[in-house]
Amino acid sequence: MSSNGKKRDSFILQAGILAAAGFISRIIGLLYISPVTRIIGPVGLGYYQTAYNYYAIVLMISSYSIPSAISKVIAQKLSLREYRNAHRVFICAMYYVLGVGLVASLLLFFGAGYLATESAVPVLRVLAPTIFIYGILGVLRGYFQAHKSMVQTSFSQILEQIVNAAVSIGAAYGFIVWFTGSYEESRTAADQTGRAVYGAMGSALGTGAGVLAALLFMGGVYALNRPMIQRRIQRDRTRQEDSYREISVMILQVVLPFIISTAIYNLNSSLNNKLYSDIMIKFRHVAEDVAMGDYGVFNGEAMKISNIPIAFSSAMAAAIIPTVSQLVARRQLDEARDKMAQAVKTIMLISIPSAVGLFALAKPVTWLLFPDEATIELASRILMALAVSVIFYALSTLSNSILQGIGRVNTPIVNAAIALLIQTAVLVPLLLFTDMGIYAVVIATILYSGLMCVLNQLSMHKALGYRQEIMNTFIVPFIASGFMGAIAWVVNESLLMLTGSIVVSVIPAIIVAVAVYFALVILFKAVTEEELQAMPKGRLLVKVAKKCRLLR
Repeated sequence: MSSNGKKRDSFILQAGILAAAGFISRIIGLLYISPVTRIIGPVGLGYYQTAYNYYAIVLMISSYSIPSAISKVIAQKLSLREYRNAHRVFICAMYYVLGVGLVASLLLFFGAGYLATESAVPVLRVLAPTIFIYGILGVLRGYFQAHKSMVQTSFSQILEQIVNAAVSIGAAYGFIVWFTGSYEESRTAADQTGRAVYGAMGSALGTGAGVLAALLFMGGVYALNRPMIQRRIQRDRTRQEDSYREISVMILQVVLPFIISTAIYNLNSSLNNKLYSDIMIKFRHVAEDVAMGDYGVFNGEAMKISNIPIAFSSAMAAAIIPTVSQLVARRQLDEARDKMAQAVKTIMLISIPSAVGLFALAKPVTWLLFPDEATIELASRILMALAVSVIFYALSTLSNSILQGIGRVNTPIVNAAIALLIQTAVLVPLLLFTDMGIYAVVIATILYSGLMCVLNQLSMHKALGYRQEIMNTFIVPFIASGFMGAIAWVVNESLLMLTGSIVVSVIPAIIVAVAVYFALVILFKAVTEEELQAMPKGRLLVKVAKKCRLLR
């Protein structure tokens, strides 16, 4: 590939680095959820997820969108070689998150009683200080993402999850022993609420510890790079020097739409949790432990698994924002459209087989990660249904960031609001007048992701005249994935009958599925040699393909 080609496709490599980190992080997150669930139980997991949903809303309003927003603003300054202004953006953003993060943390801590159910309040208060810490971490991550330096952010994500896992497990067990006096006696107690709450509080402490560890790492990275940053600022000869007032206004103009869009985009989870718990407990008179147990299975198990492949689309979204922002700033609209099409195709090549694979292997994958006989049937059925949402969320996550990157920051807000209203109008009667229970939430989740996907795609077309190639982006991957899913199911079932071991059956089935899909998309010419080269470990992929005579 030419150097120009390499430059053109560099954002895919950046996305690949972030995706690898995101994938590892989510695997770690899944692996530690299983022992945590065994310690605190499905009810404790339900309390944790309930508190976490409210924490997530406040985090999104205050700090969650900071990395993407800051990377967009700084990337625009870097494209014009305004290094002094870029660093001024960084300083202003830091002051912003210090103020907003502190206020948000205090409001969440003291307002927890007005948001969550009584049992989830102490869990929410443990989570509250994390918002302040995350804001500072977000600015540092956004700064390095704007410089298209993804390794630091990637490592911090992995470190965050490792520390989160270790502290969550240790603190969950420790809190139960500390507050109840005996772990074993608490397991057999008639009232499991107290045990579940204390365990959930310990798990929440792990979330904060992970974010703090990542912040310390990113702070160290910035300190090491500070001399180089200062030298580049000193060599800056641009005449344009923005005042801190101008930069503050610029940040607010970018951050606020990002925040509102992200908040509404993710509000559906918290809203659905609130509607589900209130209607099922207060109106349908379902026992609290039963309702929270089912929600824990949905959000703490099935959603956790379905979110794994979405890590790549999230990484692609983070990587493409500075790239598209720079192209639009330079009025290189044709290249911007090319980047958009390239990004969509790449995530579809991964998301479609992931969705089909989760559908075909839902039960063995769930059992492998959450080996609980009491919840396996419910979790696997939910996962099969949620598989389709993997494709929708992948596309909508990417298109959200693209629209923000090209300056259409209000469009995702409108689209998310429309999707939220429609899904809520469907969810409420399903909960009130049917016996679908947690499956009503599943339907609402799929509907919301589908609506966001369609509305954002229409908006991208309207904004830039963007058109996506259909055959190699969607149709061929679907056909290849169909064959892949059937083969994976046969391999898993055959090995399971022969060995009786899920580990022995599902892991080879996944390996065979990946190999089959890789071969089919190349044989069907959905992926060119140049596109393979642009992917992470592209040279190795091409070498393997040629050795297997899939490429000449």
